[in-house]
Amino acid sequence: MSSSNQSIEIVLRPARAGDGRSLFDVTVQSIQGLGRSHYTSKQLVEWMGQRTAEHYEDIIKKGRTIVAEQGGEVVGFVDSDPGEVTRLFLLPKAAGRGLGKRLLKAGVENAKRGYSGPIKIESTLNAQPFYERHGFRAIQKGFFSHGVGGEPIEIVLMEMAQIS
Repeated sequence: MSSSNQSIEIVLRPARAGDGRSLFDVTVQSIQGLGRSHYTSKQLVEWMGQRTAEHYEDIIKKGRTIVAEQGGEVVGFVDSDPGEVTRLFLLPKAAGRGLGKRLLKAGVENAKRGYSGPIKIESTLNAQPFYERHGFRAIQKGFFSHGVGGEPIEIVLMEMAQIS
């Protein structure tokens, strides 16, 4: 990010109707920019399968998505279901400055609402060290289960013990 953007505060807020296109774009850019070290070109191209911006609008309607906004631009987001952080994506230009940690914390808080067991996440291979640094441990390897088509994506199922 340019130095002028770095001085603009990043605000976390609940996602709202109309954010679907931004969430779609953040996901695509994150996958392409941050996933290339661990996934094939074919996997990166097909990762999104049949997802559209409307797919993300449906996710927003659940009321558990938090976006990170900087200067009016969505630069990351996290989504949760009870017991699971289901999505956490950042624009590559927003990575490496603590935003992922902030979003993960918000996602875990949402995942705890109405749930008392361990919090799970299906981590991409490139994000596994990040989640380990934040209290998650690998349980098993597998394939992404929230997809809607495309080439299988290897993931690591991880969990964090519920802390009261």
